[in-house]
Amino acid sequence: MSETPLPTIADRGALLDAWVAKRAEIARLEGEASDLLAARAEVFDADVRANPPHRDMIRRSMIAEYSAAGRISKTAAELGFHDAEALHEFFPALRDALRQGTITVQHLRVLIAAAEPVREAVLNGRLDAEALALYEAAVLAVAEQETPSRARPHAKQVAAALAGESIRERHARAASERGVTMRPLEDGLALLTAVLPEVYAVAIMDRLNRLATAVAAASRTRHENDLDLLFSDPAADRFEGADPEDFPFPEDLFPDDPRLLAYDRISAGGTYALDPDHDLHDPETDTCEASKAGPDARREFVAADGRTRREIEADAFIDLLLASAPSEALGTGLDRITATVQVTIAATTLAGEDDRLAELDGHGPLHPDIARDLAGHALGWNRLFLDHTGMVTKVDRYTPTEGMKRFLRARDQRCRFPGCHTAAHRCEIDHNHDYALGGLTELTNLSDFCPGHHALKHPDLDNGHRWTAHQLPDGTVRWTSPLGRIYDDCAPRRVMFV
Repeated sequence: MSETPLPTIADRGALLDAWVAKRAEIARLEGEASDLLAARAEVFDADVRANPPHRDMIRRSMIAEYSAAGRISKTAAELGFHDAEALHEFFPALRDALRQGTITVQHLRVLIAAAEPVREAVLNGRLDAEALALYEAAVLAVAEQETPSRARPHAKQVAAALAGESIRERHARAASERGVTMRPLEDGLALLTAVLPEVYAVAIMDRLNRLATAVAAASRTRHENDLDLLFSDPAADRFEGADPEDFPFPEDLFPDDPRLLAYDRISAGGTYALDPDHDLHDPETDTCEASKAGPDARREFVAADGRTRREIEADAFIDLLLASAPSEALGTGLDRITATVQVTIAATTLAGEDDRLAELDGHGPLHPDIARDLAGHALGWNRLFLDHTGMVTKVDRYTPTEGMKRFLRARDQRCRFPGCHTAAHRCEIDHNHDYALGGLTELTNLSDFCPGHHALKHPDLDNGHRWTAHQLPDGTVRWTSPLGRIYDDCAPRRVMFV
């Protein structure tokens, strides 16, 4: 019985090209749909001029009809009109990019939202109207090459550079909105919601993740036989002698990664399952959504005692708030695990000579007072040297080996595979040109890759599925896919203040 031949590389390439072309066509159609909404908004303005007292009900009626006709939610209809009106009035370059299919509607929502401080400053007369055109040019240069989630922090940084004073005031006003609320749920549960400055929220989630990983790793002390098996396994060499904070997160690994077996051995029978409510991505907004399961669900660790990672994180949250330190439920020796956030601040701002916004790396602008407060508690800082484009060129704090690691973390910020935004401290340092094949241990040959994308270039993979990566002189990492396609990932640049 003859087997059906596998598609050739050319066939696979043709399917990829057709999909990319169809995505661009969808973006162009989204642009046309946005134009229609903008035209309808002009009709709305005319209706209001004819009957001003009923402005609110006229708009409600319009939103209701488009929601019903399009079978979309009221919120989605409102967002569509909001974006269409903003494009028509303020952002002609973004509108053209959408019409040409070089960005998607998801990019559009991110860029318009991030531009709000600039629009506010222009409308208040604090900035010239040309600032919006400058914003468009700066964000499009990145958005046309990156995913919406990567474009978001860059756009927020550009807005901060243009409207820093306005953003500082907005952050100061917003700080008064912080608080904690509780709403009872069913079956003895409750929803505890905390509204906090972003930097502290990022730090809290980072520490909870680290605690949960350490709890899973700590069970090795209770299972000596499994430890012996684990550390005799070449696939788990990186665990030997490692600090629990250095363990990769299970959800960062591919399903067939042998290190998942290492976690199983650590937990003496622990398993992994797809958690349908954890870290799902809404394709419309590129943000987490907990309402549906799908292929993007993260692999969820299940410890020997039956707790999932989410449950361990919740237990840690309770312990840290009520007991001020991890309890026996989490295991001992966890007090030394601290949160990690990476902040970039100008030396003049750190010294109090000015109040320029700092940057919470990978997220966006940070109020200078918060950055200075963090600096006062930090054991040390990396001094970054930037070129005229904002690219990190040097870090000068530690001995060469440790300094190289700190340089890469400062330069890369996240995994250097196109579109991935796994934080650098959760990544592995890779020799782009394999060390075993003569690759040198130098900055021009080193990059941060998350465990999942690092595995794509493993030499044991068949060439029909293996990726390769090498670094260009400007720090760009150039990936070559099994189809021979080229994908470049540029190192993130700090936005220079203007």
